[in-house]
Amino acid sequence: MEEEKYMRRCIQLAQNGSCNAAPNPIVGAVIVCDGKIIGEGYHIHYGEAHAEIHAIRSVKDPSLLKRSTIYVSLEPCSHYGQTPPCADLIIEKQIPRIVIGCQDPFSKVAGRGIQKLKDAGREVIVGVLEKECQHLIRRFITFHALRRPYITLKWAESADKYIDLFRTDGSPVLLSSPYTSMLAHKRRSEHSAIMVGTHTAQLDNPHLNVRHWHGSSPVRIVLDKEQTLPTSLHLFDGSIPTLVFTESPHEPLPNVEYLPIDFQQNILPQIMEILYTRGLQSLLVEGGSILLQSFIDAELWDEAFVEEAPILLHSGVKAPEMSDKNPYLIEPSFGRSFRHYTAVKNGQ
Repeated sequence: MEEEKYMRRCIQLAQNGSCNAAPNPIVGAVIVCDGKIIGEGYHIHYGEAHAEIHAIRSVKDPSLLKRSTIYVSLEPCSHYGQTPPCADLIIEKQIPRIVIGCQDPFSKVAGRGIQKLKDAGREVIVGVLEKECQHLIRRFITFHALRRPYITLKWAESADKYIDLFRTDGSPVLLSSPYTSMLAHKRRSEHSAIMVGTHTAQLDNPHLNVRHWHGSSPVRIVLDKEQTLPTSLHLFDGSIPTLVFTESPHEPLPNVEYLPIDFQQNILPQIMEILYTRGLQSLLVEGGSILLQSFIDAELWDEAFVEEAPILLHSGVKAPEMSDKNPYLIEPSFGRSFRHYTAVKNGQ
């Protein structure tokens, strides 16, 4: 189908904005005239021009716009935010036909862009590859619909289901290869925040930044109930905003904020509420085993990536266990296999 072909191109373009568009959704746009693509664009960076604007600007002969179709993976915005409304620009440029992948769930848009285009006498088609376009902005949808970040779990485990040894010399067990480590940094660049538990912070002394991929480092989050973590750890070097969830107040450090929560109650809802109010749209949980299992047991996650290392440890820290009800796909990558889980919700 012709319309699906161009919408797939919109989806492909949108993915180029995965590292820098948040908290805005990633969006792609294609302009077609006489069966040929004459313009393309995607939302490159938060606060800058949206996909439709880039696509319109890329058209070499603007006179063609008056008899063109613009395909866009998400409903054009109708309100003034960081940029003017894209629906207004489409109307101004007299583009007669608009094909939209899915409606915007954001309350300030939510069908208003579609209605504005229709009121201007434009032909509007909505719902082409709708599920694929909704999947594209699943983090944005989850954040606004569930009022929490979209949560991705990630760990590497040995062939006999361990993620670590009981170490005495402080040396880490390396289960990831250099290539899968690069992939892990790519995932970090695509998330707003990254989280580890107290033991992982103490034993591994991770940087939790993006070093082996292009993109911004996520906000670092660590649990430290009794404030036992030494401030000499990389997490406290002040290079990246860092949130520490703890039991009692603590003097802030440069670029490090201590946030008291009630550890006598379930801490995960408390943390999710704080992350939501701070606009952190996606969370990558990297460890350790107890922290990961707590998210799994609470059914508080959306995707999980488990790297299967061809190594036997024979003993140590057991890997988290997923429920049999959660389907997964085996995805080969960089010579390793990954189990990619998708959470089953609402009886699906």
